[in-house]
Amino acid sequence: MARRFTLPKLVVATHNRGKAGEIATMLSPFGVKIVSAGDLGLPAPDETGTTFEANATIKALAATRASGLPALADDSGLSVHALDHQPGLYTADWEGPTRDATVGMRRIQDELRARHVPETDTARIATFHCVLALAWPDEHLELFHGTLDGSIVWPPRGTGGHGYDPCFQPNGDIRTTAEMSDAEKNAISHRGRAFRLMVEACFG
Repeated sequence: MARRFTLPKLVVATHNRGKAGEIATMLSPFGVKIVSAGDLGLPAPDETGTTFEANATIKALAATRASGLPALADDSGLSVHALDHQPGLYTADWEGPTRDATVGMRRIQDELRARHVPETDTARIATFHCVLALAWPDEHLELFHGTLDGSIVWPPRGTGGHGYDPCFQPNGDIRTTAEMSDAEKNAISHRGRAFRLMVEACFG
């Protein structure tokens, strides 16, 4: 049985204002005040884990220990099956020092071509992952894992979303996630699914 969240304030373990705002919107029905790690000036811990669960846990526990408040962290990435499930944990690293997703998408395409992977949905299977870690000040932890299956397409299409969305086409759709509205994407996305699991278990 998951622990119910009944506290008035929650730290989101991110320095990304957009992500903190997105989470605040999702949790607004529950009357929880959201503050980000960036707002509190908390340092970002080294993400030394070897799984999404481990890195999300590292970030959530670091934020709750530094703030004395409950904390929510996420770790997410794109796993391309024909690339031995890379970039996976290192999805952001594939974007280069400028953190430009265009660079990462191009690298995925170059790696697939180098391996002579045909440009078909069945050959270019990929999965988006998102793990949410919700930590309390006593270091109790709840983990939630959401996924979205699809395939890599080239060239990138669409201007919505962020990150690798323009090159990812969900199963059962002819559009990339960057060609969907925010509401359509959130209804099926890896992050949306993880959030719904968390809300049902801890907030609902």
